[in-house]
Amino acid sequence: MNDWQSVMGLPLWALLFVIPTLLAALSLKFRTTALKIYPPIWRILDRVYVAGGVLAATFMCIILLIIVAQMISRWTGTTFQGSTEFAGYAMAATSFFAFAHALNHGAHIRVSILLNINDFTRFWVDAGATLIAAITATYFARYAVKTNFMSDLLNDRTQGQDQVPEWLLALFNMIISSPTEWGTIWSSAGSGWVYTPVWLPQLPMSIGTIILAIALWDNLVRLLVNGKTSIVGEILE
Repeated sequence: MNDWQSVMGLPLWALLFVIPTLLAALSLKFRTTALKIYPPIWRILDRVYVAGGVLAATFMCIILLIIVAQMISRWTGTTFQGSTEFAGYAMAATSFFAFAHALNHGAHIRVSILLNINDFTRFWVDAGATLIAAITATYFARYAVKTNFMSDLLNDRTQGQDQVPEWLLALFNMIISSPTEWGTIWSSAGSGWVYTPVWLPQLPMSIGTIILAIALWDNLVRLLVNGKTSIVGEILE
């Protein structure tokens, strides 16, 4: 299997790495033009990052609800099958959805020794580090998505006791299918419960890493266009 097959007539590695790098270089060369084009795009992306943070907070609340449900089931002598697995899935979703939002708020560790030498060093070292981070995150996102497809291809199922309703899987299949196939999907979906397909809890990993990769390329372009990083740490008193 070719991991970097052609897409739209270009190798996948060119679409993921070469074109974004060239776009960043052109943004540096034509800063004035970039400042007229990018602001509306930046506002949309900022909303995407905030939405990721909201989803992360939502899944954190879900963890709390699962813990409360575990306590109630223990007090009442009932069982809550799969609660540990669901809590683990929610924790993973919290982490991955929060990546981009946390990055833009300076919550990620950044070693700033070389950034404090002078303005010239700060700019180019920051740009180089952001470029390396963007390439790494893009590579991670590409294989996270591939992992989803491989899990679905192998019909990999959870090893725990957690189960999900079949209609939920049908709903996700509708999202990635043509509307002409929706009737077939719903007619084949039963009303029972099945062991969780591994691709389902893997989805937040893929979505979160894609948003993180976009955020890093976005921050690189903003740095090159504005001359300073848009990553600002929050000051806690």
